[in-house]
Amino acid sequence: MSKNEGGIDRILRIVAGLALIAAAATGNIGVWGYIGVVPLLTGLMGWCPVYTLLGLNTCPMKK
Repeated sequence: MSKNEGGIDRILRIVAGLALIAAAATGNIGVWGYIGVVPLLTGLMGWCPVYTLLGLNTCPMKK
């Protein structure tokens, strides 16, 4: 698995994932908020399986 996410993409995924998880944990949204684990993990790993399927790459080193 080579990285296919750039820096800004990774930061946005991590922030969005944490926000969704926090909202679910505090009861502001339902348990569906825990889906935030997906963008959080992909942001931390720097690799997105959907990007691989679609042939996308936002990582500047791999273009």
